[in-house]
Amino acid sequence: MEKREKFSSRLGFVLISAGCAIGLGNVWRFPFIAGKYGGGAFVLLYLIFLVMMGLPIVAMEFSVGRASQKSVAKSFDELEPKGSKWHIYRYFAMAGNYLLMMFYTTIGGWMMAYFFKMLQGKFVGATPEGIEAVFGELTSNRNEMLFWMILISVIALIICSGGLQKGVEKITTAMMVSLLVIMIILVIRAVTLKDAAEGLKFYLLPDFGKMMEAGINNAIFDAMGQAFFTLSVGIGSLAIFGSYLGKERSLTGEAISVTILDTFVAITAGLIIFPACFAFGVNPGQGPGLVFVTLPNVFGEMPGGRIWGALFFLFMTFAALSTIIAVFQNIIQFARDLWGWTLKKSVLVNGVLLIGLSIPCILGMTDWAGFSLFGKSIMDIEDFIVSNNLLPLGSLVYLMFCVTRYGWGWDSFTKEVNTGSGIKFPNNKGVRIYLTFILPLIVLAIFVQGYLGMIRG
Repeated sequence: MEKREKFSSRLGFVLISAGCAIGLGNVWRFPFIAGKYGGGAFVLLYLIFLVMMGLPIVAMEFSVGRASQKSVAKSFDELEPKGSKWHIYRYFAMAGNYLLMMFYTTIGGWMMAYFFKMLQGKFVGATPEGIEAVFGELTSNRNEMLFWMILISVIALIICSGGLQKGVEKITTAMMVSLLVIMIILVIRAVTLKDAAEGLKFYLLPDFGKMMEAGINNAIFDAMGQAFFTLSVGIGSLAIFGSYLGKERSLTGEAISVTILDTFVAITAGLIIFPACFAFGVNPGQGPGLVFVTLPNVFGEMPGGRIWGALFFLFMTFAALSTIIAVFQNIIQFARDLWGWTLKKSVLVNGVLLIGLSIPCILGMTDWAGFSLFGKSIMDIEDFIVSNNLLPLGSLVYLMFCVTRYGWGWDSFTKEVNTGSGIKFPNNKGVRIYLTFILPLIVLAIFVQGYLGMIRG
């Protein structure tokens, strides 16, 4: 059995784990929701739920990974009580990783396409209708989408084929540092625009009246959902990086570092988007429209917008690619741990599968555009299965595994999470009761809310 690789530095581990968590949801979902629910008021709520819900489960995933020194393929086998069946979850976790990549690589491809379109000056002098048409052309052109999806997938596979230290850690660290630098440059540009102060006020000043108007219950559920999904917990994509860690540092501090970085990117994205939109009188809508239609309008108006726009989409490409690399690494290591495959074999087989399985998402927007299930396109179905089912239920599996005697158990978990120097996980009766009885109910409520939202449609 070949020796398991370890991270060469703590910084590499924190940046890669954060890279997995930092995704497109930080950029196109968080700022919009924050604006909708009274800016700073929502951010406060979000931070409370992040500490109450996200952090403990991140620490649990890291602990399961480090204690077992395995990916989700074998981590439960190593730690579960004899005769129990926790290890069956590995197949659901892997399905979650695969399903996520089946649509995420397409969106990552859009980011890369837009980076090049910005560089070429495609949006210079274009009307708002012209800018919308560019996005329409991209999402109705099967071959162009296939090209970008395959390109971003192949880049991620080549990086993963370099192994942990020389491939994944080295490239992701450089990419994440670049991402943070680009973001800071873009924030400075956005906040120095004329009338940017209005956007900052809208985004950051707590407006509890606005939250009441939008409905306090909705705000709470959206804050919970965002805090929960932003960290990519529940499908073993964080546990894998715990499995490459030594025992020098306790895992609570590492979970906090990852959460802070993830939150920093989400909040900073709003500092770019809102001042820029307000400066040019553009409505900061939600989702793909915000990134692909609204912002190119803003960059089109801005002096030097071609460069600023290209930088923005380079940052977006890095945000997408960091997640793709992290999840690919989990998928590749899964086959190596479970079936003893070599790195080369796992990269080749999984690479072909990942690219092949991503094609239906693109066909769902083009050749199979008429297909829908419960009014959802192929991309929406894949997203719903991952975001509303596998992530919350998977988080529940990790949670119950770490707190109940039927799983790994509270004592084993707290011993592992607190091994090493650094911040310790609180090991008291109140925290234990909360994690055993209250947090599982909150996670279940989020799961149910996902279905209620779909029914209300």
